[in-house]
Amino acid sequence: MPRIQLRDLCGTRSGDKGDTVNIALFAYDAAAYEAIRREVTARAVAAHFAGLINGPVTRYEAPNLLALNFVAQGALGGGGPRSLRSDNLGKTLGGALLRMEIEVPGPVAATAPRRRPDLSLYEPR
Repeated sequence: MPRIQLRDLCGTRSGDKGDTVNIALFAYDAAAYEAIRREVTARAVAAHFAGLINGPVTRYEAPNLLALNFVAQGALGGGGPRSLRSDNLGKTLGGALLRMEIEVPGPVAATAPRRRPDLSLYEPR
């Protein structure tokens, strides 16, 4: 099965409160939702952020929205003013999660709406 980044399958919204971060993934279609639901577990998210998230990660499913919501505790180095991280806000972790790679069925990878710029426009002629 091909491996692709989550950014090719879904968007994200995230935020924080104290030392807890909330990251929601919103799939672009039902096939992408089933792929991320199968592969993006609480354990996989905790492993992706190993060393950054020191507490438990809990996953909530919202199939009517084609969404998964992750709540991670101990995720922000103690929270805003206490953290020594240069950018400790929850929104940065949402973007970082989109770089996670997962295995998906070939048809899902083939129809993923790649939201990347067409760099061929900048190739010398």
